[in-house]
Amino acid sequence: MFWSIFLVALPAVHAALIPSVHDHNDESHAVSSRLPDTWYQPDDHPVHALFKRGAPGDGTNYPAVGSPTWSSAYPVTSPDVNQLPKEWVNALNAAVSAGKIPNIPQSSNTPGVNPVYPAGSDPNGQQVCSATYKCRIPGDIWDGPTGTFSISFDDGPTPVSSTLLQFLQAHNEIATHFVIGVNILQNPQVFQDIINAGHDIAVHTWTHPYMTTLSNLEILGQLGWTTEIIRNSTGGRVPKYWRPPFGDSDARVRAIAQEVFGLTTVIWNSDTEDWSLTSGGTTQSQIRDSFIKWLTAPSKTPGIVTLEHELSTESVTAFMNNYPMIQPNGWQTGSLARLIGSSVYQNSKDPNSPVALAGIVVGASTPSAGNSSASGTSSTSQSSQTQTTTSSTSTGNGNQSSQTSNAALVSRDIPWNLAYILIAFCAPTLTAMVSILA
Repeated sequence: MFWSIFLVALPAVHAALIPSVHDHNDESHAVSSRLPDTWYQPDDHPVHALFKRGAPGDGTNYPAVGSPTWSSAYPVTSPDVNQLPKEWVNALNAAVSAGKIPNIPQSSNTPGVNPVYPAGSDPNGQQVCSATYKCRIPGDIWDGPTGTFSISFDDGPTPVSSTLLQFLQAHNEIATHFVIGVNILQNPQVFQDIINAGHDIAVHTWTHPYMTTLSNLEILGQLGWTTEIIRNSTGGRVPKYWRPPFGDSDARVRAIAQEVFGLTTVIWNSDTEDWSLTSGGTTQSQIRDSFIKWLTAPSKTPGIVTLEHELSTESVTAFMNNYPMIQPNGWQTGSLARLIGSSVYQNSKDPNSPVALAGIVVGASTPSAGNSSASGTSSTSQSSQTQTTTSSTSTGNGNQSSQTSNAALVSRDIPWNLAYILIAFCAPTLTAMVSILA
């Protein structure tokens, strides 16, 4: 009888002593069930080592957006290739050595004229496949899902972004903002307003150059610093999408974006040319005619992906004037990043979901004052799997909560589970011996 009661009671005692995997260390709030356990990219993709957040205590910190410490970590103009974090350069070199980056010559261009490749390089050929020349590479995004109108804006944040945000909020819309790095430095409060309003953030390079005219290292700087400032300003979220300025990308550029930073290239299929409203290149009337043509087309396949800008009062006005026509013509509106994919960021579903921490967290880069290459400093991972560890999980507003590692708790359960199995196995023999002695 004693052993029967003991065996029945043992699991309850074990459950009482071992905390649930959902328990927190002195935290009163629960972990969201939406917490993803993997990143968008495979575990062996370089982006994990470049941008994964560090565990508490490894030195990683996120300075307040707009503070001197925050801004001093980044270049104020075109990135210096001699000041790039070594982790980025190593990842690029590894991709080149593996044959993942095509050996395509740089293009050249005169401002306002499409880039030109050297003789013998066909921009429409499979090897080069320039997006400027409307050559499409499988995997790049040009079209939206059938019946959808993807809302996105380039070149923010700018002072006129505030007017756009008010309009979007009034109409219960979320947009994808392809942001420029130096514009974030110059307009940190506007950038925070975009984030706090729940909008989606993607990469539009650091200084808005023609990307195919750049060297591999220059491309690395343009994409890397923009990805870095987004990550360090959004609670650790790593962008998933990027849009090349002027739509200027090719097989080499998009390969660097994908293979080093895990970024998917996004172009467009409907150009408003609103950027030229201030220079007389187009008019509000012409943009309206374009909207009418797109929205009343006989087919809703493919979905509409426009090129629009939060660049000037005129460009924002163009969107606001034509937005009322979209839904009455039978189109579903939504943020581009949400319509074309399952998640907005590589490590988070959207701005309101937690940040994924899959496996052991390594290599988080840390901005520090006065050193533009400080973000290349790697942190040391925690290697013990038998101790209880805590991981930093970011909420939508960048605040952190402490989450006990599931793997560590499972490891802590092992001795109890083995003991329980051993006792259960030996119980019949022990019971028989007690009966004989009795």
